[in-house]
Amino acid sequence: MAPSTSSTSQTSVVAVLLLLFPIALADSPLHQLILGSCKTVGGGSTYVGIEFCEDALNSVAVGSGVDLDYQLLGGIAVGLLADNATSTKTKIDSLLKAEDKAAVSRCLLSCQSLYGGILDGGPACTAAVKAKKFGDATAILEKAAAAAKECEDGFGKSNVTSPLTAEDGNTFELAKLGVGLLRFA
Repeated sequence: MAPSTSSTSQTSVVAVLLLLFPIALADSPLHQLILGSCKTVGGGSTYVGIEFCEDALNSVAVGSGVDLDYQLLGGIAVGLLADNATSTKTKIDSLLKAEDKAAVSRCLLSCQSLYGGILDGGPACTAAVKAKKFGDATAILEKAAAAAKECEDGFGKSNVTSPLTAEDGNTFELAKLGVGLLRFA
């Protein structure tokens, strides 16, 4: 049975809209601001890839009436870091319950403590960003980046495969993204 003309027309319209939506998003002022910010932050020694930056900042819905600036974008990065650290700590807790290898358990316990420190610093970092105390916020973010690196390095020193490589990488990049954005706030 051949599809009806109405059905074919609707499918065509939907297909065209789906193809055009990414182009419209790419041309939006919000996307251009994020892209420009990511290109600025992606340079230098922040260790943040432009694509990672765009994906992270575009993952947060921002109202159209909001004036975005580096302070607000830095605050978004801090929030994403807190979310990532929370989910990573939950994963560590789950892995600890299932792990039976002593070396991996030692590393996970160390990481659990490190991520606890990241989470403990989150409220102070958020408050520092809101109060425009960017030096204080940057110090907390640098500490978070170092903690993620230390977590990952612990597995390497113990000659065991890290089950947290992706999470540690994301934590590191989100912390460095916050540092980079706040540098321009």
